[in-house]
Amino acid sequence: VQLQASGGGLVQPGGSLRLACTPSRNIFSINAMGWYRQAPGQQRELVAIILRDSTPRYADSAKGRFTISRDNAKSTMYLQMNSLKPEDTAVYYCNADEAWTRDGHRHLDIWGLGTQVTVSS
Repeated sequence: VQLQASGGGLVQPGGSLRLACTPSRNIFSINAMGWYRQAPGQQRELVAIILRDSTPRYADSAKGRFTISRDNAKSTMYLQMNSLKPEDTAVYYCNADEAWTRDGHRHLDIWGLGTQVTVSS
């Protein structure tokens, strides 16, 4: 049971990236999901979360620049990042607080492998 973040890369300041978080094939339902990031030497921090009804919540650093969304049919989550700044450079991780697999089991606090976002000229 895992998540996979993708879509990172190298982008110039002011540029955009769209991250995706996809579940392993045996996950069919997820409650709240979120994006977190960790810069070198820093603690992991929240970027944005999205509830099952698609209600979003953003960290102050993401407000007005990032948009979180999800597709419940695919249990997939996205993060559209615009007006990127060098301080957005980090490894971005996705999280699911609660998920159900096709065998009927409930899983808590699922993390995926991160994707590197580098904002530099």
